[in-house]
Amino acid sequence: MEYSKLVAVTGLPGLFELINSKSDGAIVRSLTDKTTRFVSNRIHSFTHLESIEIYTVRDNVNLVDVLNAMDKAGDSLPDDKDPSAVKKYFEQVYPDMDFERVYASDMKKMVKWFDVLKKNNVEIVLSEITEEEEEEVVEPVAEEKPVKKAKAKKEDEAEEKPKKTVKKKKAE
Repeated sequence: MEYSKLVAVTGLPGLFELINSKSDGAIVRSLTDKTTRFVSNRIHSFTHLESIEIYTVRDNVNLVDVLNAMDKAGDSLPDDKDPSAVKKYFEQVYPDMDFERVYASDMKKMVKWFDVLKKNNVEIVLSEITEEEEEEVVEPVAEEKPVKKAKAKKEDEAEEKPKKTVKKKKAE
């Protein structure tokens, strides 16, 4: 199971693996009970774990950084029903977190998610774009710009030509 395929679904507890997406929703598998179901995007919204950022006193960091810090700490996870214990845990594990902007409910959610990820042996790593994919992305963009400039030059020339073709009267 890849970290890049994991999503959080609003209104549903836990984490889900995105199996397939459709125009009106997605098919997801729960990591807690392994049930597969269709979730409509009319009612729910999906958030990839890779896109979640956490407020810190400096720049925002990706959720992966916080989860890796939790993994390196190796401490036992606090009881998610005690907000003060959860806050103390994060003060030890990730002291740069901005505790004024990160709510206690968000910290509890991170503890629950970390527990689910560990139980499912998910490697917590951001997916990286390979060098070949980067070249493919960069090259089409570079090719499109000259085309647009060429079209703009042709339009400019077309505008200038009528101005240059002014008939001169013969002096007698």
